[in-house]
Parts: sequence; C-alpha cells; structure tokens
Amino acid sequence: MVDKYSKKTRSYIMSRIRGKDTKPEILVRSYLFSRGLRFRKNDKRYLGTPVIVLPKYNTIVFVHGCFWHLHDGCKYATMPKSNVDFWEKKLYGNKERDKRNQRVSKNSSFNNIPQ
Repeated sequence: MVDKYSKKTRSYIMSRIRGKDTKPEILVRSYLFSRGLRFRKNDKRYLGTPVIVLPKYNTIVFVHGCFWHLHDGCKYATMPKSNVDFWEKKLYGNKERDKRNQRVSKNSSFNNIPQ
C-alpha cells in the first residue's frame, strides 16, 4: 500500500513520536513520587533501559506503550496500514525483545544495583 503522506510529511510525523517522558511514563512516575518513592529514570546502566529504577527496593519498572509493544487485546495495539513489512518486523521485534528482557531480569540478581 502506498503511503498517503509525502516522505517529508511522514518524516515530520514520526519525529514527533517520543521515546522518553511519554504520558503513561509520567503518570506512573507521578504516582510513585506522590507515594513518597524516590527513583532514577531512564537509567542506561541496566538491561533494557528501565523507565524507573527504585534502588532502595532493588526494583526496576518498564512502562510499555500499547502501540509500540503490541499489547494483546488492546484497541491501541494496531498494525499500520502502510509499509506493513517494516512495521511487522519492528513491532513484533519489540515484543520479542520485551520477553527476552523480562526473562533475563527475572533470572538476574539486582544486588548489583549501584546506590
């Protein structure tokens, strides 16, 4: 299927999509902070770059958006109609990476979290 936008317009639209500080992430951080929890955000020292790291509790938190991580049964987890081959590879790859990171994080010890 042909993209309904020009390359320049599509590039602009895609540049507006944020990788950090998304609305769901801000909501989770606001909730945790209001409950007195203190944390680091987007710490690249850990596998998968967790959105929130709670060193006091040896805990990491990932916030996965419905579109980018293809949540099962969610109305926002839809496949784009243009450039389908690219998006299938990208979105299913994200889902696989999430599963892999979750397996590794369950098996690893968080005693090595820097204080």
